[in-house]
Amino acid sequence: MKMLRVLGIACAWLMLSAQSSEYAFESTVDEAFEKTTVVIEASAYACHLFDVYVALTSEQHRRGLMFVREMADTTGMLFVYRRSRTLSIWMKNTYIPLDIVFFAADGRIVNIHENAQPHTLKSRRSAEAVNYVLELNGGTSERLHIDTDSRVILPL
Repeated sequence: MKMLRVLGIACAWLMLSAQSSEYAFESTVDEAFEKTTVVIEASAYACHLFDVYVALTSEQHRRGLMFVREMADTTGMLFVYRRSRTLSIWMKNTYIPLDIVFFAADGRIVNIHENAQPHTLKSRRSAEAVNYVLELNGGTSERLHIDTDSRVILPL
């Protein structure tokens, strides 16, 4: 009988935990993140302007674009890290394919993971230590000729 009571309490706790993590993202992306603009100087001699959500805190880093079902072509998310390090991104609870652009403090693009598939736990890593990750709609890098010869320019 005591074991059933413990099991019941454990199940109730798990249900509450699952609900609270689901409710942690009740706010929309527009409500949860500030926005700014970034420019990418593409290697095809063109500049592209993106309106991006800015993820500064650990909580914002964890949330990212989870549960976002669509995103405008000129929108993305910029993850900012105070110190340079090797970073990795996964696509848990992400509904749209993304291009994941890893870049250094000087704007140099280190590597790009194109068309990362939604709902996977596969880790996509930066090729070296970086300070930033920019997520764009899947296929954007190829369509706009954004590659490792391109550069990201952040606002002052």
